[in-house]
Amino acid sequence: DFKVAGTADGITSLQMDIKIPGITEDIMRQALHQAQAGRLHILDEMAKALSGSRESLGEHAPKIETIKIPTDKIREVIGSGGKVIREIVEKSGAKVDIQDDGTIKVAASEQSKIDAAIKMIESITKEAEVGKIYDGKVVKVVDFGAFVNFFGAKDGLVHISQISQEKVGKTSDVLSEGQSVKVKLVGFDDRGKTKLSMKVVDQETGEDLSEKIAADRAARGEPEEEDRGGGERGDRPRRDRGDRERRPRREYGG
Repeated sequence: DFKVAGTADGITSLQMDIKIPGITEDIMRQALHQAQAGRLHILDEMAKALSGSRESLGEHAPKIETIKIPTDKIREVIGSGGKVIREIVEKSGAKVDIQDDGTIKVAASEQSKIDAAIKMIESITKEAEVGKIYDGKVVKVVDFGAFVNFFGAKDGLVHISQISQEKVGKTSDVLSEGQSVKVKLVGFDDRGKTKLSMKVVDQETGEDLSEKIAADRAARGEPEEEDRGGGERGDRPRRDRGDRERRPRREYGG
């Protein structure tokens, strides 16, 4: 047994209880000095290669990230019989651990796998934001527009009037299934259906053109554009029966 006291510059005192014959205090003191010198040499060599800690881990270094979701969303992330969470793990390649308080730990050897898993989880737990621009994919083309998958499993309607700033006669002339597009979530109709717009987004850069389009219309003295895109039966909004103009009743016959 021994007790050592000292600083980085050297050993100041050494108390030893040597039980091995042949090892003297001087031998042990010399061994400790050599060990200290070796340790300092290694630290110097390490400093030459890397002067400080990295801001982030290397791309292929094992890592783990933690996110928090509402507890009432845990069931949706797990899915029936674990179907959803298994799909997330298989597609992303990351390991996912969900705790009862909504804490989710995502681990993988590559950051891209962690990012993919977190993106899939957030697509289930988060709601799309009105006014935000998303990358989407056309999943169905119909006469009155196209349905676009833009936020996880969420789809929305791009009405034919919202496809382009130029008038579109037929949706299929401009869009096709599987086509990648950029859309802006402009709101929801009275039935809660999602309304998207392509024409207010620069399809090359993703820039929001809403203000520019509004300014151009104002400069031309045109009224604000009518809000369309929520219905599936044409452009005209539905009216309640009470809103209809009452006409004089006509009676026929003798």
